Amino acid sequence: MIPVRTFSGQRIALFGLGGSGLATARALVAGGADVLAFDDNPASVEKAASEGIPTGALRDADWTRFRALVLSPGVPLTHPKPHWTVELARVHGVPVMGDVELFCQERRSIASSAPFVAITGTNGKSTTTALIAHCLKSAGRNTQLGGNIGVAVLTLDELAPENHYVVECSSYQIDLTPTIEPTVGVLLNLSPDHLDRHGSMGNYAAIKARLVSGATMAIVGVDDEPSRQIVMGLESDGKHVTRISQAAAIERGVGFDGKSLHRRMPGFEPATFDLSEIGSLRGRHNAQNAAAAVATLTCLEVEDEAIRRGLRSFPGLAHRMEQVGRRGRILFVNDSKATNADAAAPALAAFKRIYWIAGGLPKEGGIAALKPYFPRIAKAYLIGEAAPSFAATLGERIPYEISGTLAVAVAHAAADADAAGEDAVVLLSPACASFDQFRNFEVRGDAFRAAVESLPDIEPIRGES
Repeated sequence: MIPVRTFSGQRIALFGLGGSGLATARALVAGGADVLAFDDNPASVEKAASEGIPTGALRDADWTRFRALVLSPGVPLTHPKPHWTVELARVHGVPVMGDVELFCQERRSIASSAPFVAITGTNGKSTTTALIAHCLKSAGRNTQLGGNIGVAVLTLDELAPENHYVVECSSYQIDLTPTIEPTVGVLLNLSPDHLDRHGSMGNYAAIKARLVSGATMAIVGVDDEPSRQIVMGLESDGKHVTRISQAAAIERGVGFDGKSLHRRMPGFEPATFDLSEIGSLRGRHNAQNAAAAVATLTCLEVEDEAIRRGLRSFPGLAHRMEQVGRRGRILFVNDSKATNADAAAPALAAFKRIYWIAGGLPKEGGIAALKPYFPRIAKAYLIGEAAPSFAATLGERIPYEISGTLAVAVAHAAADADAAGEDAVVLLSPACASFDQFRNFEVRGDAFRAAVESLPDIEPIRGES
């Protein structure tokens, strides 16, 4: 745990007592803060109180005494409307922040030289975060991995100058981190997402840009127009930016030629990193993730051969193009983390003959953007609330069925793929959020794995990507 001592003896309001919120409350209490915590869920309040965390009704509190409101990232800050705690904080001039901001303030206070890598982007940030942390560890660096990847940042080991902190940051977290200043800031890409929480694409992009604008070393993807605009803005302000691309080898950055990454970064020797035999980094989307990793590790002065060893030994990320089983000529792939169309596109691009399981709680735009990949789809198996709208988009061009549930979809897709007698992939890549049928994408991916492993004659795959 990282005790938050920067607020020792000060009165702090905290709202949201889920996993990260409870971890934040523990860290504040451990650091000597005078905490008053609350949640709309009585069970969460009861759990916190049972651990000795002071709880109480924030509506009735004296807000003139609070030094800060610490908000869980899932609680609305601005859109569709500010949460009532945010409105109370603003009325009383109380700063609003999240756990990553507490981490940043604590780092500046006691270990400002500790390398801090912050990664964001619409897609690919979890894989990139895990890849950078893996390569640092394999190079012998003391490495801490956390943030939006599923490990609350304040649960990491106490801050120390020799520790490297690799932190995935969602837009929600950045929005609650007004003073984020990483050693290396990575922005992979931008496409419309979470607009219900940010109001517009412009607001969303501006929030993401804050992570790299405050970084000592900024690394930004240049394969989409919003990201290119951010690069231009940063450079017009005099900031040096290392560019990364999955589309081509580039000057002043790290780019991909379809087989290898080529590094041409000022101040460093040119170098090539072959990805062609690394199964866990297949596809151009993973080339972008690897380009970000190479640029980051170069900035942190990791030797090239150590970078290559790290790339080759990366096992991949669960729920992201994760191979879970084989049956004869059929491969079963769990891509549950693909929660929008852009995130699903890489998996559809990576395989030639696909029995596609898709659907859930739909995102804006549906699957229209995936039409170029429809010829690869042998049949689609549609689940959840999105099934009717996805069926309408598929139309008469692509065979489909409305399976309803994931278990039915797996069974039917496996049977149809077997009957076709061809090399094929049964792919869960939902292009949707999970919340209509599952608590999160991890639970959805675990359910897919369980359904696959329950099929007769399945050879489970463990530890592969």
